[in-house]
Amino acid sequence: MKKKVILTVLAIFMVLMLGACKNEKNQGSYQLFYLNIDGTKLETAYCDPTGEETTQIATDLLDRLKQDPEQSDLRKTIPDSVNVESVVFTGYSLAVDFNQGIYSLPPADEVLLRAAVVKTLVQIKGVSYVNFTVEGEPYKDKNGNLVGSMNTDSFVENPGEQINSSVETTLTLYFANEDGTKLVPEKRNVYYSSNISLEKLVIEKLTSGPKTQGLQPTIPSGTKLITLTVVDGVCYVNLDETFRNQNEEITEQVVLYSIVNSLSELESVDKVQISVNGDTSGKCRYNYDLSVMYEADYSIVAENGTEAEPGTETEEETLETTETETITE
Repeated sequence: MKKKVILTVLAIFMVLMLGACKNEKNQGSYQLFYLNIDGTKLETAYCDPTGEETTQIATDLLDRLKQDPEQSDLRKTIPDSVNVESVVFTGYSLAVDFNQGIYSLPPADEVLLRAAVVKTLVQIKGVSYVNFTVEGEPYKDKNGNLVGSMNTDSFVENPGEQINSSVETTLTLYFANEDGTKLVPEKRNVYYSSNISLEKLVIEKLTSGPKTQGLQPTIPSGTKLITLTVVDGVCYVNLDETFRNQNEEITEQVVLYSIVNSLSELESVDKVQISVNGDTSGKCRYNYDLSVMYEADYSIVAENGTEAEPGTETEEETLETTETETITE
């Protein structure tokens, strides 16, 4: 009789553990992103969340991020001062509403919190983006700029390296105008780890496309950056074969100088050479040789204000839109 009782207790314990997070890698269907003990980067644990509906799963995952993880070398992601007020699923986006406590976090902690929440929640089937609000109002950075929708592409990966410091900078990215014949500058204020290459950051943001209404991406979706190096002012950009799947409605010149001009805005870059799978013997499309090191060409940049469309953000009669993003890990 005593043996049966013990077996029953063990069986109940095992059932309860199915919904708990596991310490060992790959022991669970979802990853949870916690802070390491120093609070400098994200680490993962695995779990099987409860619930079947999207909001139920999301709520359970967020609750776990507010709890101390079982691993002694990890810290909870969401501190006691920050509460999740609500979670709403609308089509493909989750809206997560926090209390005002999130605004009191140090910049690096706030960056890691958002990165952890986004990376955790986009694992849920049907969730492509996460929107943050604070007590029902759109989430804004310390400069008062709207953060907007975020997914994993909003965060530049830097595997194996800790965040040395959270640095703010402004990138000027060049995208195609509506008919694909001119370049239009778009400014982005970004927070990023100081040990992330700004050149890589520029390519990542170009690949993810513009934020401004009426502009078009110049690099084909899905293009991967294989390698990037800067030597004596020349930035060597090696892209994969997907780069050749260019939008024919955007001129070859615009595609090429979207990359060249954007990188040349950095003090470290004077010229740019592009290769595809390491090969520089071909052309960008038809006319521009990849073997050439190109300098910036601003003759194809749209004149101030002439390319603005209804609803497009303008500042001092230019189309240089400023939007803040947060980059970490």
